[in-house]
Amino acid sequence: MPSEYSSPPVYSTSNGFKYSHHPYGAQYSRPDGPLLLQDNHLIESLARFDRERIPERVVHAKGGGCHIEFELTDSLSDITYAAPYQSPGYKCPGIIRCSTVGGESGAPDTARDPRGFSFKFYTKWGNHDWVFNNTPVFFIRDANKFPHFIHTQKRSPRNHLGQASDTSMYWDYLTQNIESIHQITYMFGDRGTPASWSDMSAYSGHTYKFINAEGKLTYVQIHVLPENGFKTLSLEEANKLAGENPDYNNQLLFEKLEAGERPKFNCYVQTMTPEQAENFRYSINDLTKIWPHKEFPLRKFGTITLTHNVDNYFEEIEQLAFSPSNTCIPGIEPSNDSVLQSRLFSYPDTQRHRLGTNFMQLPVNRPVNMGREACPFAGANFQRDGPMCMFNFKDQPNYIASSGKNLVQFNTLDDNNAKSTHERFTGVVLEEDVVAEIKRQEENRVEHERVVNGKINEYYIVNGASPVDLEQPRALYEKVYNDKDKKTFVKNVVAHASKISNPEIKTRVSQYFGLLNEDLGKQIAEGLEIQWEPVSFETYARRISIASAF
Repeated sequence: MPSEYSSPPVYSTSNGFKYSHHPYGAQYSRPDGPLLLQDNHLIESLARFDRERIPERVVHAKGGGCHIEFELTDSLSDITYAAPYQSPGYKCPGIIRCSTVGGESGAPDTARDPRGFSFKFYTKWGNHDWVFNNTPVFFIRDANKFPHFIHTQKRSPRNHLGQASDTSMYWDYLTQNIESIHQITYMFGDRGTPASWSDMSAYSGHTYKFINAEGKLTYVQIHVLPENGFKTLSLEEANKLAGENPDYNNQLLFEKLEAGERPKFNCYVQTMTPEQAENFRYSINDLTKIWPHKEFPLRKFGTITLTHNVDNYFEEIEQLAFSPSNTCIPGIEPSNDSVLQSRLFSYPDTQRHRLGTNFMQLPVNRPVNMGREACPFAGANFQRDGPMCMFNFKDQPNYIASSGKNLVQFNTLDDNNAKSTHERFTGVVLEEDVVAEIKRQEENRVEHERVVNGKINEYYIVNGASPVDLEQPRALYEKVYNDKDKKTFVKNVVAHASKISNPEIKTRVSQYFGLLNEDLGKQIAEGLEIQWEPVSFETYARRISIASAF
């Protein structure tokens, strides 16, 4: 729908006919009588109003966004044959959405929380998504924990009170799952309250597999860093803004773009060879760990510029649907990260629930090569019908047909790829050679994944807990944070954990941080005005394995 009309729009009913009366008008049986059921305008207005809300996102409900432009500045053809990453200078439009994780749609967007930071690129080959956060790690590394974790970020099932009243559920979960401490150490520093969506970083967090034209595997993590640095708010500033303007960040981004500002980000990859992954101290499939920059330096490959605001929030932001499955285009594959694997299913599934089966046909989600700007038959599939179907491929068959017009082509690769992978298999090949080569590749894959995937199990002790989980957050607190940062960290934790109603959980919070640094645990105990009771890691781990007894 264009934002401007050649002539003023005319008020009409939904079937397109001009309405002959004022929109407030209604039909009555007599001047002082009841309304008439035959008043289609009134019935349509009321019935449509009753149905104009869709379910808000289960997570990342509070957010906003804008249009963007991506530019590839440096080719990644040596590590992937993915089409958008081949030719420097390639540009495409896109759209982003920034959001808090746990809060509801009306919650303050300055709350202490990770920020979702997702990108949809409308490439000429199809839609390509990055579904990132503004923290490089996450609370969990096991997919099955995710529903439990999110439940503890929401309202109490007993009294419907949220974290503004009681943070017991929040800290009860975290202190039972020690792998969360890296995210918490990061998030309760200044970066837990970003000053602006246009001045914060975005990270893939997950490891992806990039495959080049020769079939070579490179493990990759993606970083998107703001040109002006990561700007933050203090606890006091964030709380003040939460009370004064819960939509502060949404408003700030909108007004920046309206004023002509064009914030810019630089895009980088960290790369790791399979051999490096086998020798890396941690598992590349562990979402609670980072790759040190000294060992795996950042390599720039692109820029993202925030260009302009959307015309309609609901149409372009609320109906906007991302999925890590759209990250995995030809040349990019998911790793065996448990949380990533679950997101490949969960993200499209929640959109099917929230927006309907055909959510990909909404203009904001529709690929350009399937009806937005290019020929509507440039792309095709066999998905048909369902509610709100707006693009049903006309007379194309809905199965793999052998004859007729408009047959769907398949087993093809885009001509912009560096090399068609099937070229490696041309010529005369003996069956025994094929069998031998497949066996060799499978043996190598199994051995590699045995080493890589086994790393997490190697450092589990009990209930998924391990002293290894304390190494990186301890380095963050002791070596990266200066004295001022440490005082801020303690203040932020104490302010949040002071709302815990269960004294035993307060004690466990101090012990949780005491595992990281004993003096830190003691300071938090003092701030919470409880007795400091240090425990060993082994004692703590045994206790959380029977945490239901608390």
